[in-house]
Amino acid sequence: MNGNGDDDPSARAVFRRELSRRRESSGWTLAQLSDKTRYDTSYLQRLEKGGRLGSLDAACALDRVYDAGDLLANLWRLAKREARQSRYQGFTDLEADATGVQEFSISTVPGLLQTPRYAEALLRTLPISEEALPGEVQSRIARQELLTGSQPLHYRGLLDESVIRRPARNPEVWTEQLGHLVEAAQRPNISLQMVPYTAGLHDLLGSSLQLLWLASGQMVAYIESSRFGQLIDDVDEVEHLRLSYDRLRDSALSTAETLGLLRDVLEDRASCSTPRQT
Repeated sequence: MNGNGDDDPSARAVFRRELSRRRESSGWTLAQLSDKTRYDTSYLQRLEKGGRLGSLDAACALDRVYDAGDLLANLWRLAKREARQSRYQGFTDLEADATGVQEFSISTVPGLLQTPRYAEALLRTLPISEEALPGEVQSRIARQELLTGSQPLHYRGLLDESVIRRPARNPEVWTEQLGHLVEAAQRPNISLQMVPYTAGLHDLLGSSLQLLWLASGQMVAYIESSRFGQLIDDVDEVEHLRLSYDRLRDSALSTAETLGLLRDVLEDRASCSTPRQT
């Protein structure tokens, strides 16, 4: 069982079993395998027992030792993708039931505020196939119904200044995205505040954060970096993150100042893209 209620094994389980099968077939002990791969025996044992997934480098090293081509490396990639999707699915399920969202974005426009073309440009920086890309974009944009539906939830976004200083490569895509942010900042259920560089160091640097208010009164948190996400429901940890968010909000520009800044950046972008008259 893979924990999803069916009999299909998870990619992680297949990876673990294949590691054990390969070593047993070779007749090697963990100590012998350690000598061949230069990885510690306790590390290799945890890989075989599923205690950890390990690194791609380790999977490639085991491929070489077992003469398995790219089999173990590919299984590792599938297991890594599966783990990421599982965590994210749990978050999106809770997000759909949220009554309010507070978010801090460290470097990119938050998913709930992205245009389709910006979302596609951002997703293209990740290891996503061309076949899967349209579905990923559609799923991301579909989440925005939370803000635009008949009962839109309240959204407060803190945007690090780097969000508006790092444009999309396509100028048209970026201008469109900036215009969308200006429009979103004027909706009654959306509050946007810019965190300027002058706010200095703070303990949310390095990752983005979402705090979800659920109908039950519970709050959960989701911390995300460029490749990993973690759903947190421990009361003490969530409270710590909420306090960090509140402190950061105190150093942010007001909603009116933020709207003015967004308009200025959009106007500068528009003037730069307007051909000069000769």
